[in-house]
Amino acid sequence: MDMESVRSDFPTIRKNLGIYLDSACQSLRPDQVIQAMNDYYENFPACGGRSVHSMATKVSVAVDDARETMASFFGTDDPECYIFTKNTTEGLNTAAYGFGLKKGDVVVTTDSEHNSNHVPWMHLKDCIGIERRFSRSNKEGEFDIESFKSCMDRRVKVVSVQHTNNVTGCSVPVKAVTEIAHDYGATVIIDGAQAAAHRPVNLKDIDADIYCFSSHKMLGPSGMGVMYGKKEVLENLRPLTLGGGTVGLATYDSVTLAPIPDRFEAGLLNYSGIIGTKAALDYLSKIGMDNVKEWDNELMRRILGNLEDVKGLHIVGPDVAEKRSGVFSFNIDGLVSHDIAMMLDSMAGIMIRSGMHCAHPFYVSRAIDGSARASTYIYNSPEEIDIFTDTVRKIAETFGE
Repeated sequence: MDMESVRSDFPTIRKNLGIYLDSACQSLRPDQVIQAMNDYYENFPACGGRSVHSMATKVSVAVDDARETMASFFGTDDPECYIFTKNTTEGLNTAAYGFGLKKGDVVVTTDSEHNSNHVPWMHLKDCIGIERRFSRSNKEGEFDIESFKSCMDRRVKVVSVQHTNNVTGCSVPVKAVTEIAHDYGATVIIDGAQAAAHRPVNLKDIDADIYCFSSHKMLGPSGMGVMYGKKEVLENLRPLTLGGGTVGLATYDSVTLAPIPDRFEAGLLNYSGIIGTKAALDYLSKIGMDNVKEWDNELMRRILGNLEDVKGLHIVGPDVAEKRSGVFSFNIDGLVSHDIAMMLDSMAGIMIRSGMHCAHPFYVSRAIDGSARASTYIYNSPEEIDIFTDTVRKIAETFGE
């Protein structure tokens, strides 16, 4: 990968606005994405799928092109099965509330899910009485296939698991999970928010029933996510929101829903976001997702190597670069995570995230009060990593216990 060429595509890097190591929250955007979105606003800022004039038609064609690009990018041949959402959270909620689960139905997740794949199930447990089961991970947060198998029986209706964890970077063997779940007749939902941006994802091979991800973590615009679903699954899934665009015909007495994907896309869509998402996928395709994955691993090996002898520093999760998917979470004795983040910013212009990262049960169950988290992506350089680790070392030696 041509590092300098990639870095030159990102405005905040060209302007020297600091070292951005918060990509697990939201990535930076290259010129190509920004320009594609501006092109919509400047040249055809109309509404797709409704009006029939030339400008609206151009929007409709652009939306169709985006779905085609997603189907190709994720290894499927069904572009109409990609539903545009605001984010991964909306997709996961649509799935959770759309299956019509009943009292006594069992839902299996891991014990380290993001709140977006935990709280909706808790709500359904409280409201209708579904049963929750948790596949237990080891101390480092790594998935245990035997624990997962012990959760499964014919009462399990849904298995909903993360693909990659946003704290430890550990990934779940989702293809194996899907095969086991399907053997028991369960539907499989996967939270792909942290995986889709950092590794090749072939949805046909994984065979999940629902897969949700966010464009804003993979060079795309804010407020854009996608829910992929097998057509037969989507046909039986109740939409979360109804109204404009979701209806085939409504009378005073009846409603016929529009075909897929329209029935899940209520109201006027984020057309610039959809167009920007296509541009982001085109950009990543040119780089190659295998190269993205290897660059994350290379930078993570550098972080781990540079910090291996720092006293009082504790890594949250495994200390193997290839298991971390570009996510480095850590604590320093005597300091809270927010202090670490603020010091990195003020001392060297390094931007990371701190806190519990919307993964509260993971931290509470391990009696950890959050962590600092640095996360890498294709635009980070080895030199930036060295500045980051040198500053962490200085903070630990100067302010740590």
